[in-house]
Amino acid sequence: MRNSVSSDGFLVRTMRQEEVRVAVDWAEQEGWNPGIHDAEAFYAADPEGFFVAELDGEPVGSVSVVNYDEAFAFAGLYVVKPEYRDRGYGSRLCAAGWSHAGGRSIGADGVVAMQEKYRTRSGFMLAYRNIRFEGTGGGSEPEGPVDLEEVPFDRLAAYDARHFPAPRPRFLAAWIRQEGTVGRAVLADYGNIAGYGVIRKCRNGYKIGPLFADTPEIVEEIFLALSAQVPGEPVYLDTPEPNAAAVALARRHGMAPVFETARIYMKAIPYLPLGEIFGVTSFELG
Repeated sequence: MRNSVSSDGFLVRTMRQEEVRVAVDWAEQEGWNPGIHDAEAFYAADPEGFFVAELDGEPVGSVSVVNYDEAFAFAGLYVVKPEYRDRGYGSRLCAAGWSHAGGRSIGADGVVAMQEKYRTRSGFMLAYRNIRFEGTGGGSEPEGPVDLEEVPFDRLAAYDARHFPAPRPRFLAAWIRQEGTVGRAVLADYGNIAGYGVIRKCRNGYKIGPLFADTPEIVEEIFLALSAQVPGEPVYLDTPEPNAAAVALARRHGMAPVFETARIYMKAIPYLPLGEIFGVTSFELG
């Protein structure tokens, strides 16, 4: 995007790769608990989709609007430093992101307190709530799930695309190969994927996401396999509230709700098989 400083010293520009880490740090300060290595995977999704706002050369805010394909983008990492809020900078920052998205439909996860502002100022529509559950890892790993490294990537990307509004192979390749990340899948006949999940280290504890499966029975195996990787550690799972089986999975394993977001969309709410989505990949990138 073209960079031009306004008369009040305000500038929005595309982030350099190393600056995405700063935005992730800000997300941590807001209580979002991102992964230790999320910045690298985020940037791989769309290097042109990360924006920083500066005031007289000082970074004061961030937003990402990642274009996944020609029809869908996802917004996240929206943070304005507290001392610069309610001065119109956030709206000007977001305008740069919306410009990058062009005519695409845009998804986002917003805190509930901001839901009305997102609706009235940007035209976002509420789809449903996501509930973050916290529990403790441990237990034994079942024999059924296999390591994701044994699964052909093209099949994994195709299965993932069934559960997300757009294909995201660049992001997915980086996501599952983060340092310290473990992935498991359950295979059906002819090597077809019946479910998969990933657990990664976060600023606090470990987070499972994505967690997709054809049935509650299959997701149980994958959840147990992932939880077994981190005995005694805090484990988090972000569940779409409309998937009652996902909420029941979390509660069955002694997890308690600690946070929630509103899944919102601009222009159109996509159809997704929510009954197969047991864990959101990331509140920042969808």
